[in-house]
Amino acid sequence: MAGRVKPIVFSRHAEAKFGILRKHGFVVHRETITTCLRSPDKIDTGYKGRTIAQKAIDKEHVIRVIFEDIGETIRIVTFYPGRRERYEN
Repeated sequence: MAGRVKPIVFSRHAEAKFGILRKHGFVVHRETITTCLRSPDKIDTGYKGRTIAQKAIDKEHVIRVIFEDIGETIRIVTFYPGRRERYEN
């Protein structure tokens, strides 16, 4: 089935990350994470063969989403904001 969009599942840690970041004053929405996965600005290879999708979210920040492509689903391991100056060059 070409063009089929795989479902995205969030690990327990990724689910908890929304609250952790909110406590630090950085609000991230699920839509931001899924948009990053569906249309990233950049893709990197991460630890243990995981993939990192990156997307600019404002003038100063990117969101980096660490995920695993597991057969029929995409599993988000974690995500974090970063400064564009660090990750875009």
